[in-house]
Amino acid sequence: MIRVLIADDHPVVRQGLRTFLALQDDLDVVGEAADGEEAVELTRSLDPDVLLLDLKMPVLDGHGTLLRLRELGLSPRVLVLTSVGDRQDVTPAIRAGATGFLYKDVDPAALVQAIRAVSGGQVLLAAEAAEAMLTAPASVPGSPTPPMTPLTEREREVLALIASGRSNREIARELTVAEKTVKTHVSNVLMKLGVQDRTQAALYAVRHGLA
Repeated sequence: MIRVLIADDHPVVRQGLRTFLALQDDLDVVGEAADGEEAVELTRSLDPDVLLLDLKMPVLDGHGTLLRLRELGLSPRVLVLTSVGDRQDVTPAIRAGATGFLYKDVDPAALVQAIRAVSGGQVLLAAEAAEAMLTAPASVPGSPTPPMTPLTEREREVLALIASGRSNREIARELTVAEKTVKTHVSNVLMKLGVQDRTQAALYAVRHGLA
C-alpha cells in the first residue's frame, strides 16, 4: 500500500484528489495539508511514501517545503502537482528534492501511474517540465556539472536504466550480467557523477539528456 499525503491550499482540490485516489486499491491517503508548514509536520508524523505537493501555498510555499524537508532529513517521494505553468519553477523544485513534476491538467489515470512510479523510485516529469529541465542554463547556481571522469559506455547504459527506475536485479537481467557487477557499475557512476544516491543520479541523467 502506497501512503499518500496531499498538500494543497484549496479544499476542493484536496477533496477531489482524496476521493479519486481512494478508489485505487494500492493507494491510501493518510492526510491533507493546507500549507507548507502543515505538510512538513504531517510528513514528520505520518511518514507518507509520496507527498503530492502544490507549489503556491500560504505560510510556506512548495519550494520552501522541499527545503525544510531536506533540512529535517525527511525523505518522502515528492511529486509536485501544480497549476503553475512557469518553466522557471521546475529546476528549483527538482534541485530541492522533488522526484516528479506534473501539472494539474494531468489525466487522472496518468496521475495514479505517476504516484506509483515515483513511489517505486522513478523520476517522472511532465513533458513541459522535462523540456524546461533540459534547457535550463547550466550556469544556474547549484546546477550539476559534467563529471570530471567520463562514464564508460556500460556506465552510461546503467545510468539510463537507473533513470528509468530499474532495480539492480532488473538492470542485471537487462544487460545479462551478474547483479554484483551492476552494483559495482552503480557505485562507479555515483562516484564519477559526484552524487549520493540513485535519485540524484537519475536527475543528473535527465538534466544532461543521458536518460
